[in-house]
Amino acid sequence: MGVQSGRDLLVKVDLTGDGSFETVAGLRATRISFNAETVDVTSLESAGGWRELLAGAGVKSASISGSGVFRDASTDERARQIFFDGEVPQFQVVIPDFGVVQGPFQITGIEYAGSYNGEATYELTLASAGVLGFTAL
Repeated sequence: MGVQSGRDLLVKVDLTGDGSFETVAGLRATRISFNAETVDVTSLESAGGWRELLAGAGVKSASISGSGVFRDASTDERARQIFFDGEVPQFQVVIPDFGVVQGPFQITGIEYAGSYNGEATYELTLASAGVLGFTAL
């Protein structure tokens, strides 16, 4: 995988529940992280006193964060609705030359900010809320 443009990492939301995804408007910086908890099964019989982990156990999760300029587009409106209604819709994250991660996410934070001499900005934080799928590009 060669060098990629950061603007090609896209966060998309299913606006209507029909499987049609639209890029969240105004995002300028995005990040996705994957996490897996470990289950320690080390005992007195563990070889050489080394820690042992139980394969396939533990909770997996993903989080998405992004920041950008407030545009008040249909995706901004939908993000607000998702947050205030406590919905868990489908999102996609397009990772250039890697693949697409898709699944249910909950918006766990929305922040709006602005300065006197600048543009209005916002930040989104999302947490995975179910099984995620991956499709290679």
